[in-house]
Amino acid sequence: MRIRIVDAFTDRPFAGNPAGVLLLDAFPEDDWLQKVALEVNQAETAFAHPLPEGGEADWALRWFTPATEVAMCGHATLATAHVLRTTGVHEGPVRFATRSGVLTATPAEDGAITLDFPTAPLTAVDVPGTVAEALGAVPRTACDTGPDIGDLLLEFDDERTVRGLAPDLRALTACSTRGVIATARAEDPARGYDFVSRCFFPNVGIDEDPVTGSAHTALAPYWSERLGRPDLVGLQASPRSGLVRTGLRGDRTLLTGRAVTVIEGDLLAVEEAG
Repeated sequence: MRIRIVDAFTDRPFAGNPAGVLLLDAFPEDDWLQKVALEVNQAETAFAHPLPEGGEADWALRWFTPATEVAMCGHATLATAHVLRTTGVHEGPVRFATRSGVLTATPAEDGAITLDFPTAPLTAVDVPGTVAEALGAVPRTACDTGPDIGDLLLEFDDERTVRGLAPDLRALTACSTRGVIATARAEDPARGYDFVSRCFFPNVGIDEDPVTGSAHTALAPYWSERLGRPDLVGLQASPRSGLVRTGLRGDRTLLTGRAVTVIEGDLLAVEEAG
């Protein structure tokens, strides 16, 4: 059974966000999937298997962090679509059946892949004092991102503040949300991006996520409203860094990026599918 590590939302190895990808005939027991995700030890490991022809989706897809299953993951979806395309297992657009509904990935001739995800519903909330204290900086605004993502989106005064955050991760686990998305307007849009972000998810075993596709389904509507444009570029300013092109289309958000396979090997601890 082949397992791959793919760097997503980047065009070069050792950047972007790494994801494990495992193609199966069917899903084994959840406990086995979780053990594999822990062994792979990436932000997410994606597990996918083909579905019968003629249905609303082509492949079933699930995502696990080293600690738990998640409802939505952009970079591991991009990684899975990249594996299907580069191995010749699936040509053209692919529809994934997931816990967040049917998600589509469409490859372009230049190698970029565009994901079609639901737009996160944003609700303004008060800035939690405990979160500001854990981050060491006071945000300007705060938004709840809805049940599918389950994060707290915080806008800060400037890009420098977001880049300089050094959160107390233990204190941040007191936050009732999945995690925190910190963002600010780009200091200089001429550098090729419109906004920056960083994402912290200690409650699901990820201290700082390198590049978070699902977060951009909230960042896209947030910044499109403020910048007056539906199509933007976000830079996730983690140590690995990565670019996400976003396109707001009403209740859907398009996320475009590239991916690179960096490791391919055999998984020897195989369990029969249930």
